[in-house]
Amino acid sequence: MPSVLRHRILGIDPGSRTTGFGIIDTDGRRSVRVAGGCIRVDHLPWPRRLGVLFDGIAQVVEEYRPHEMAVEQLIFARDVTAALKLGQARGAVLCAGLKGDIQVHEYSPKSVKLAVVGTGSAEKAQVQHMVRLLLSLAETPPEDEADALALALCHAHSMGIPARRRATASWRDFRP
Repeated sequence: MPSVLRHRILGIDPGSRTTGFGIIDTDGRRSVRVAGGCIRVDHLPWPRRLGVLFDGIAQVVEEYRPHEMAVEQLIFARDVTAALKLGQARGAVLCAGLKGDIQVHEYSPKSVKLAVVGTGSAEKAQVQHMVRLLLSLAETPPEDEADALALALCHAHSMGIPARRRATASWRDFRP
């Protein structure tokens, strides 16, 4: 890894069956993949899944020591039970990150797609393709890992924008 890329971001695509994670090193403009993968828990009984997710993400945080974590927000779910389970899985992931004393940021799926692909309505295959291109990967990453890497890239792209300028709603509100 070049010494210029000093900021490490962990992206997490939480799921009640499979949780993808991806770690990048970045300088805000260039990024390289450090690690990635999936934690699969669909074969376990429900309460045990949360423990395995927590332990798995806590281990990733301990091993790779990211500076920040980007997690996908839960925006919409048709099934209330599925939404509750996904919320609990997100809670386990968030707690693992906070236990590792890293800053946690949340992004909507639409904002991640917009940052990585250029349109908020991009398909999964488009996200995978752009992640492969942006990180110069030899192969297309699996769907859940690609989504996690896309979250990390989204955060990397938003880091360089000063908070007061990012929050400006119109030119009338801008104060240099």
